[in-house]
Amino acid sequence: MAEYNDFLAFYNDENDTDHNGTDPSYVVDELVSLCATAAVNRFGAKFNPTFCTINFLLSIIGNGLVLCIICKYEKLTSVTNIFLLNLVISDLLFASSLPFLAIYYYSEWIFGPVMCKLVGSVYFIGFYSSVLFLTLMTFDRYLAVVHAINSAKWRRKIYACVSSAVVWCISLLASVKELVLYNVRKDPRAGHLCEETGFSKEIMMKWQLVGYYQQFVIFFLFPLAMVMYCYVRITVRIMSIRMSEKCRTVKLIFVIIFTFFVCWTPYNVVILLRALQFSTSDDSEPCSEVLDYALYVTRNIAYLYCCVSPVFYTFVAKKFQSHFRKLLAKHIPCLKRHILTSQSSNSRRTSQKSPHSIYEYERTGTGL
Repeated sequence: MAEYNDFLAFYNDENDTDHNGTDPSYVVDELVSLCATAAVNRFGAKFNPTFCTINFLLSIIGNGLVLCIICKYEKLTSVTNIFLLNLVISDLLFASSLPFLAIYYYSEWIFGPVMCKLVGSVYFIGFYSSVLFLTLMTFDRYLAVVHAINSAKWRRKIYACVSSAVVWCISLLASVKELVLYNVRKDPRAGHLCEETGFSKEIMMKWQLVGYYQQFVIFFLFPLAMVMYCYVRITVRIMSIRMSEKCRTVKLIFVIIFTFFVCWTPYNVVILLRALQFSTSDDSEPCSEVLDYALYVTRNIAYLYCCVSPVFYTFVAKKFQSHFRKLLAKHIPCLKRHILTSQSSNSRRTSQKSPHSIYEYERTGTGL
């Protein structure tokens, strides 16, 4: 009821202005249905800033740690490390937009139109590239395990650089819409908003539908299909060879698929439902309070996966676990003895494996 009264007051003010000298053709004699979004907006104002801050801190700490390990202990000559570095950069790029969004959700957009376009573009470029690099890393792991001999001929540095450039180009092209359409507008009740604007409502609705279906098809269905196919083939391959830790590797593969599915599916289902609602509704701006609440929650879960995915994909590898222990031993002296003892124990266990199984474990590229 409060929203309706606010609208009547605003409507009467507009009509008074019209009678005092503006074009009377803009006067509307019928009631316009407005979405009752006050409760949803209050929820978002409390929920989003908190989660944006948490995701930002996790991303900076986690991705910073991965970046430190890559630069300190690894060489950027391997395909995996090049892809991992690009994934870290894309996630840090995405995370750089979160502090601005946290302030925006808490109050209004205070950074001006140029930053509105810049932050909106960086947000989507980082978001899209993160998903595509995760998919690319999965495909590369599939090549290294299932087609180890054939792929070894062309899995070189140039292949990794060209593949990374293609991912960045796709992400940039997918974000052009935000760069062009994002701008600041003044809302009578919400203050300054940073959103897609500048055209008629019908055109903006069409662009919004394009964004929804682009997100669902290119950045969810395609990556999900690739991840499922590649890891199923990797699992079959691992189970068919003699490898001492095949059970542990299969479990990790299951965890990776399950985490990807759980984090990404709810958000993209909500995106699809909103797209269908926009496509089938007769209203110029269809309302669904349930979908609005669901979008706030599921979007932040998807953000969380983007921010911590490099840590997740890195520390399932024993080599990176060893690097991390070295880093801890160097900077936290009180843990040095315990870490060295643990490493010595692991080395003894490794030396007890048969040469053949160690050779197959390294050759298949499944160092999980």
